[in-house]
Amino acid sequence: MATTPAPPTAPPKPTWDPRRAEPPFPWLRPTIRIRLTLLYGGMFLIAGIMLLSIIYLLAAQALNTGAEPLFKIVSGTSIKVSSDNCPAVQAGNLSLDEFNVAISNCIDHQRQTALDDLLSRSLLALLGLAIIAFAFGYAMAGRVLSPLGRITRTARAVAGSDLSRRIELDGPDDELKELADTFDDMLERLQRAFTAQQRFVGNASHELRTPLAINRTLLEVHLSDPGAPVELQQLGKTLLATNERSEQLVEGLLLLARSDNQIVERKPVDLAEVATQAVDQVHAEAAAKGVAIRGERAAAVVQGNGVLLERIALNLVQNAVRYNVPEDGWVEVTTQVQHGQAVLVVTNTGPVVPAYEIDNLFEPFRRLRTERTGSDKGVGLGLSIARSVARAHGGHIAAEPREGGGLVMRVTLPI
Repeated sequence: MATTPAPPTAPPKPTWDPRRAEPPFPWLRPTIRIRLTLLYGGMFLIAGIMLLSIIYLLAAQALNTGAEPLFKIVSGTSIKVSSDNCPAVQAGNLSLDEFNVAISNCIDHQRQTALDDLLSRSLLALLGLAIIAFAFGYAMAGRVLSPLGRITRTARAVAGSDLSRRIELDGPDDELKELADTFDDMLERLQRAFTAQQRFVGNASHELRTPLAINRTLLEVHLSDPGAPVELQQLGKTLLATNERSEQLVEGLLLLARSDNQIVERKPVDLAEVATQAVDQVHAEAAAKGVAIRGERAAAVVQGNGVLLERIALNLVQNAVRYNVPEDGWVEVTTQVQHGQAVLVVTNTGPVVPAYEIDNLFEPFRRLRTERTGSDKGVGLGLSIARSVARAHGGHIAAEPREGGGLVMRVTLPI
């Protein structure tokens, strides 16, 4: 009789736990609470011992002062009383009752004097101990909280896009070290994510630009053939315009992805020069549309990336020219320094823009109603790129409707 094979046994469970091993006595862990308890408890104990010692010394001195004899008998056969602390007993011809009353008053006066002296010295001692305690407590609190300062400085460095920084806090395994280790782990994951994003942007830049460049080259070659039919040339021009629009869209998306981060390498850039360059590039288009460009541009130097800042000015000036009135339109481009900040203002005539539509203008691929859907007016990323670049430089961009039509675009950057 054949025996049935035994069912396969389950694999043994792993005995290793990837989680952090718990100490055998968790209540002995040197936590911040225990350390602060021991620190401030010890400080109060030391301060109490010092205060008791000082009070004991002052009390002993006061008792010695109070124990001095009020009088002494200096006569021989006839009793004569002399006292430096009680002048009342030196008067002659005192009766026994008057003498006793004078002695009692002098004793009360000397006791009160000793108590007042003890109180004043105790207050001075308390004031001195309070100053010492506050200074010592301030120094110890700074020592205890120094890891938090280190974490804060690292967080500020990371806020400047320096994701390679780590805290690497050493010392006892307490709450602060656990926080620092957790923060380091988070920075490690963020750095990997940003590195992957940068790699993706680089790969996408290559993979998207290359076929578009090949298509443009092929179309230009076919269009350069003088013997090509008219229909084919018209189709080639349409495809070339579509390809150019796709290239603009790809460039805008890549620039938007790159400009969402902080600018690491900064150089002095004059907004006036940047605005002038943008005006020069748009001057021909403005002249063709009959739009006049004006405005005074004062020097306003900021720390940033000149190429990206020029892109802000170019996008704003292009939008101001393209979305303008058909006749007698104008664009005003000014730069100045206000309240310690560099300001670029682009004002234009144009259609009336409702205030509730302002926020939508800065969203990608969002245009104002139907008048911004023309294929000759961009791909809908200009203001989104401008806002991202401004944020990357630590500034902001705001828009408000102009009375009579058009917009007032204001870019504020820290100097």
